[in-house]
Amino acid sequence: MKYSLPLALGVAFVASTLGLAAQTSHSTTAPKKYPQTTTKTAAEMAEHHFVKTAAEGGMAEVQLGQLAVDKASNPKVKDFGQRMVTDHGKATAELKAIAASKNITWPTTLNAKDQALKDKLSKLSGAAFDRTYMDAMVKDHEADLVALNKQATTGQDSEIKGWASKTATVVEGHLKLARDIQKELGGAKPTQ
Repeated sequence: MKYSLPLALGVAFVASTLGLAAQTSHSTTAPKKYPQTTTKTAAEMAEHHFVKTAAEGGMAEVQLGQLAVDKASNPKVKDFGQRMVTDHGKATAELKAIAASKNITWPTTLNAKDQALKDKLSKLSGAAFDRTYMDAMVKDHEADLVALNKQATTGQDSEIKGWASKTATVVEGHLKLARDIQKELGGAKPTQ
């Protein structure tokens, strides 16, 4: 019996030490990580929509520009078409790299409106092609410039904003040239 008290104290000491160790291990253990579902904010959704729309527009400008190089009768329209292939091809490649780095789905086909325009232009030739193409280029570049400037000033993603700002400058030059050619061809009355 004389050993029962020290044995009881030893057991109590070990038990309290184990309890303290258990509490300490809980406090230093990192919390469990659960897979997070990614929900896009309204700003992210808007930027993804902008990228998709800009990508579709860029693809259209390249394809329609190539059509102008092949079908236009006016040398200025052919040159403008080549400029679209070159400039929009470069801008689209830059945007595609940004989109890939941000896991933004890249479109692979023209949208219905641009495909319809391409089909319409494919059936035209000579002066009718030139006027219709340049009228479409003025309208497209006016709309593109508005969208690019909006993204450059209100966008959240700095890379996409930078691309939009840089591309707006190029598109502004395209719009001026398109209006000049349109006027020379006697196409639709410029909207501005």
